[in-house]
Amino acid sequence: MQLKIMPKKKCLSAGRVPLILFLCQMISALEVPLDLVQPPTITQQSPKDYIIDPRENIVIQCEAKGKPPPSFSWTRNGTHFDIDKDPLVTMKPGSGTLIINIMSEGKAETYEGVYQCTARNERGAAISNNIVVRPSRSPLWTKEKLEPITLQNGQPLVLPCRPPIGLPPAIIFWMDNSFQRLPQSERVSQGLNGDLYFSNVLPEDTREDYICYARFNHTQTIQQKQPISLKVISVDELNDTIAANLSDTEFYGAKSSKERPPTFLTPEGNASRKEELRGNVLSLECIAEGLPTPLIYWIKEDGTLPANRTFYRNFQKTLQIIQVSEADSGNYQCIAKNTLGIIRHTISVTVKAAPYWIMAPRNLVLSPGEDGTLICRANGNPKPRISWLTNGVPTEIAPDDPSRRIDGDTIIFSNVQERSSAVYQCNASNEYGYLLANAFVNVLAELPRILTPANTLYQVIANRPAFLDCAFFGSPLPTIEWFKGAKGSALHEDIYVIHENGTLEIPVAQKDNSGTYTCVARNKLGVAKNEVHLEIKDPTRILKQPEYAVVQRGGRVSFECKVKHDHTLIATVTWLKDNGELPNDERFTVDKDHLVVTDVRDSDGGIYTCVANTTLDEVSASAVLSVVAPTPTPAPIYDVPSPPFDLELTDQLDKSVQLSWTPGDDNNSPITKFIIEYEDAMHEAGLWHHQAEVSGTQTTAQLKLSPYVNYSFRVMAENSIGRSLPSEASEQYQTKAAEPDKNPTAVEGLGSEPDNLVITWKPLNGFESNGPGLQYKVSWRQKDGDDEWTSVVVANVSKYIVSGTPTFVPYLIKVQALNVMGFAPEPAVVTGHSGEDLPMVAPGNVRVNVVNSTLAEVHWDPVPLKSIRGRLQGYRIYYWKAQSASQRNRRHLEKKILTFQGSKTHGMLPGLEPFSHYALNVRVVNGKGEGPASPDRAFSTPEGVPSAPSSLKIVNPTLDSLTLEWDPPSRPNGILTEYTLKYQPINSTHELGPLIDLKIPANKTRWTLKNLNFSTRYKFYFYAQTSVGPGSQITEEGVTTVDEAGILPPDVGAGKGKEEWRKEIVNGSRSFFGLKGLMPGTAYKVRVGAEGHSGFVSSEAVFETGPAMASRQVDIATQGWFIGLMCAVALLILILLIVCFIRRNKGGKYPVKEKEDAHADPEIQPMKEDDGTFGEYSDAEDHKPLKKGSRTPSDRTVKKEDSDDSLVDYGEGVNGQFNEDGSFIGQYSGKKEKEPAEGNESSEAPSPVNAMNSFV
Repeated sequence: MQLKIMPKKKCLSAGRVPLILFLCQMISALEVPLDLVQPPTITQQSPKDYIIDPRENIVIQCEAKGKPPPSFSWTRNGTHFDIDKDPLVTMKPGSGTLIINIMSEGKAETYEGVYQCTARNERGAAISNNIVVRPSRSPLWTKEKLEPITLQNGQPLVLPCRPPIGLPPAIIFWMDNSFQRLPQSERVSQGLNGDLYFSNVLPEDTREDYICYARFNHTQTIQQKQPISLKVISVDELNDTIAANLSDTEFYGAKSSKERPPTFLTPEGNASRKEELRGNVLSLECIAEGLPTPLIYWIKEDGTLPANRTFYRNFQKTLQIIQVSEADSGNYQCIAKNTLGIIRHTISVTVKAAPYWIMAPRNLVLSPGEDGTLICRANGNPKPRISWLTNGVPTEIAPDDPSRRIDGDTIIFSNVQERSSAVYQCNASNEYGYLLANAFVNVLAELPRILTPANTLYQVIANRPAFLDCAFFGSPLPTIEWFKGAKGSALHEDIYVIHENGTLEIPVAQKDNSGTYTCVARNKLGVAKNEVHLEIKDPTRILKQPEYAVVQRGGRVSFECKVKHDHTLIATVTWLKDNGELPNDERFTVDKDHLVVTDVRDSDGGIYTCVANTTLDEVSASAVLSVVAPTPTPAPIYDVPSPPFDLELTDQLDKSVQLSWTPGDDNNSPITKFIIEYEDAMHEAGLWHHQAEVSGTQTTAQLKLSPYVNYSFRVMAENSIGRSLPSEASEQYQTKAAEPDKNPTAVEGLGSEPDNLVITWKPLNGFESNGPGLQYKVSWRQKDGDDEWTSVVVANVSKYIVSGTPTFVPYLIKVQALNVMGFAPEPAVVTGHSGEDLPMVAPGNVRVNVVNSTLAEVHWDPVPLKSIRGRLQGYRIYYWKAQSASQRNRRHLEKKILTFQGSKTHGMLPGLEPFSHYALNVRVVNGKGEGPASPDRAFSTPEGVPSAPSSLKIVNPTLDSLTLEWDPPSRPNGILTEYTLKYQPINSTHELGPLIDLKIPANKTRWTLKNLNFSTRYKFYFYAQTSVGPGSQITEEGVTTVDEAGILPPDVGAGKGKEEWRKEIVNGSRSFFGLKGLMPGTAYKVRVGAEGHSGFVSSEAVFETGPAMASRQVDIATQGWFIGLMCAVALLILILLIVCFIRRNKGGKYPVKEKEDAHADPEIQPMKEDDGTFGEYSDAEDHKPLKKGSRTPSDRTVKKEDSDDSLVDYGEGVNGQFNEDGSFIGQYSGKKEKEPAEGNESSEAPSPVNAMNSFV
């Protein structure tokens, strides 16, 4: 049975039926017990964007569970990552977590890339997210010379920071030389980009240490910019300074310091755009300059700012909205205002969204023959694309499963079998990100089991809900029944609630609910039962609560707290003061029911709380202690002013009115100013706007009004403490209607089709309409013709479409506002264009100049402007490799595109392949699209140098010859002319012998070198050539050798009696074999056959051994005099070692040490001062071998203490490689791509273990 969805809760009716839970599908993620076979599940992984500290080891997490336990593998940048070849990389035992040891050696940048983990067992494979590993960076500031700034008092200023780009981005702040933060205010503040903005400078801004700091938290480093010097002078000082010291060019700004209205320092212009992703913090910034300092206000056009998600930062210059959503898109307006004027800037905000889950796929457990579905639904902006993978590969190329059918975001399973078990991955992606979810389908046939421990005791306070767990599993999915009582009486009442996970809920537990409950899980394979116990306890209560107390200083106070609780539970009583612990003071004493405080002090005042708790519940009660003293002279109370009152409107005119009021109490702080606000009840009821400010000594204000507005006014007072509450609103006053005094803004004319013109504008709001019946007169005519203006009057729209226009013709456009009272002033005329159409003509005279084997230059003649039929955006070149007919049938032709902006008539094609045939064409591009293509132009690139041969291997080694086989270069980049083979022997002291150069015809792929030295290692350097020159080389090593094996006495003797054939087993890869132990002067027959195949036997050959010779050789090792001599030498060496050891312990230097001190080992090279690399060792004079070879013991084994890192010292870089037969490759340091050493120059010695292995 399939696990199917179940409502959150299912209540039993009052009917007399047993309480049974029928689960058909479970929407929550299913937990399969770990002792059952199941596909892998990723349980922990590193974040998608993983920034690491380059000073610490890299740990990339990947943990998974499954049965059998999964094995792990990794990809890096889309290809398999073989951790066995990198000694710095290890995998944590029992998991897939990678640990990269860069603290001992290596660099973090080497391991930068995209990693993905795969956990696999016999039931499927789960994959992790793509983990982008990047090391954090904290670069230094570029050096720059900062000139001192001299500025007149009152002028604006921006001090640039321009921090270096780090990862993650730095935190910017400004400080002085003493590492004190520079004070900021409405006048001076730091922008989001780190620059320091001055709305106007004052003399106190003069200082020489404005320093911008960048803090990189990831690496815990701080970088600083060079200090900036600023001097602010008055007008008189300025005149004197200019006359005495400065030229005109040295002065930063020479504007007058008189008061001025606001202008924006950032952002520029009247409007800007901002794009943000859903869920991020939207930050909008407006910083203005002016004198006096402007104040910033924010509004959202056609909407209100979300109250619980909106915050103002940086003295209201920054508006932040957290958890931004698509509903927050729209136009936001920042308003900068001082006493001389007001300006506005509109920021158009668009909220996009990376994919987010609507329904992520969940694990699915089915029994054989059942049906089921996996659903993957996500949303985003733009709408994400859903793709499915099976065991980590796209489902389209995964093995076919007849039980599976994909329908968009849903996979439908029918009649599943055990082979249907797999892990499916759903990927939802758009241009802003992706989501990846693993969900397995596990086909099991399993008896029911109850996972909740048996005889679990639940204790619950009366009148609270009780939850009895019955976690279960089975396949098919079991049904659940609950019973109460030892006799198994079924539950019949309607007070129980069942949950989808089998939990039984009693919403209001009572004493009679105590008892034993039985949970029964049943499917077609069997039944499982489990008993749990429920006890209902009395609640804890406070019978006597502490009471409010007023005590004089030095007095005594007692708080009582009497508690009653269930007798089977243990209660504890704790006293708190102001929600914290009681002071550690002997004046506070606690007994059973009381808290007593003696010698009360002022600091003892506060809230005292009695907390009584048991293991099941907690109650508390509080009381306030007020400490008083002998009645002193009351201190003055300082507070914000009381609201003004008695608002009155007088001198009511069409465009002005006088407002008067009575101030409220100033509460011991003089009122400094009054703020007047207005409400337009006709257009924006409930929204109050700033009208004016007057000094705290005025009680009247003459207010300027706009036509056709129903005004109400209110007044607020402000003192040094703060601002008062608003006064009551004044009476309403509606001004008379008038013609509009302004026209729509942002008038544009653009065509959406080749034969139309779309005129758009920003309409006036109700406040700006100045009267009823607001309409717009839209007028247009062709710019280059003599036509009269065509006009139309529209209302309640901000767009008008003119049809039947010629293609891409300039038009003059104007939009004028009008209402029932008349027209607005004559509007400004703007220029627009009708719609574009595709270009008609292709570029002509296309010419190709091949610069080199990978670069070509293309020229073409421009297309006539009239044939473009739109705004010229540029030219686009399509180019591709020419293919034969057979190639075109095999695969799709891959074309590449390069676009050149504007009116350019030439461009470069980089990245071409040498010795290839190409074709191209050119097209002109306008705002509508591409024009026709020019005729295809063919060209060819010249030859280049080839890549290295694809492979090089040594086969059929004999006593004095080696055969080399190779594959040609994968990229010949031309016609191969020949191969060059260079080789040199390596002797037993690890020195390289003379270099031999050999030319080989280009049509060869095999070559045999003869007359080589016996049992000698050779190093080969091999590369191909074209007529251009040699390509990259490939290197290899081989050894001449011969295997010898003993043989029993002759099998067949020529001319003697017939004997049985004897045989020796020889390695199938060998082409020769040495026979030992033959009898002298004897004839033998020999033949070769295949083991196990009697029919594959060669013809017989006959040979005869030579006559026997008397041996005159004496084995010296068995002579007594030689054994005695060796013992004497060993004894002398032992005595010498003992003497040296004694002298060394006494602090003296023995001769070897003195010699080492006097003649330093040339291999120990100092580090270069400029780049930190090690100096190169040169031994060109006597060609001595490197001393590393001396570290190998005479028994040709490598001990741990002798070789440090075993074979790693002799490997290439950090990746040791082994031949198929186990011999070590790359025994000499340096990369194979380097040029071979000439003559007898030494190289690093090979490991003797490797040398021995190569003979196996």
